[in-house]
Amino acid sequence: MNLIEDSRFTHALELFNSGAWYEAHDAFEELWHEQVDPQRRLLQGIIQIAVAHVHLERGNARGATILLGEGIGRLKASLPSALGLDLNKLNKLASARLQALQHNRDPEQLPPPTLSPCRDPMGP
Repeated sequence: MNLIEDSRFTHALELFNSGAWYEAHDAFEELWHEQVDPQRRLLQGIIQIAVAHVHLERGNARGATILLGEGIGRLKASLPSALGLDLNKLNKLASARLQALQHNRDPEQLPPPTLSPCRDPMGP
């Protein structure tokens, strides 16, 4: 089955976009185990961004900084879009939060990262 058509993928997106970071991590991880690159690498990046936010919720700024950096790095190969998602937007929002952490500012003052559909659902 195509990942985009998998109801588990849709559910994982909903969890991520609602800020249910731990649950989104679990949902994407289930799918990650079934994938091969490049989708596997992309899902790992999304998972790392979600887990970074679990760290933020628990007051672990260092862990959040590390995982945001790693997650953003894994997105780069898939920019600007993949799996019908606007990865440029995700990259921009996650990068802004990473910069806030790196400059000892509160990342929660910035919009949370989201996974939005891209204009062309098939991607590039």
